[in-house]
Amino acid sequence: MKMFVVVYDGTLFHAQMIKNLLENEGVESFLKDEIIGSRSGELWRPGGGVKVVVYGNDLMKALKVVEDYENSLK
Repeated sequence: MKMFVVVYDGTLFHAQMIKNLLENEGVESFLKDEIIGSRSGELWRPGGGVKVVVYGNDLMKALKVVEDYENSLK
């Protein structure tokens, strides 16, 4: 049984960007609560509520991608 880990929780836009970056690095991921995050934009859930999930064995690589992405926004 594979373990899944949430590596990001935020807006639909940022979650999709991170998912694409993970794919470019060969890390399989998927979005959770994508529908909730797209409803009424920021008004529905202030934090976005869309999660990026990866397999546990890709956790460290995925966290580095998320960290690099978040640093690029500063």
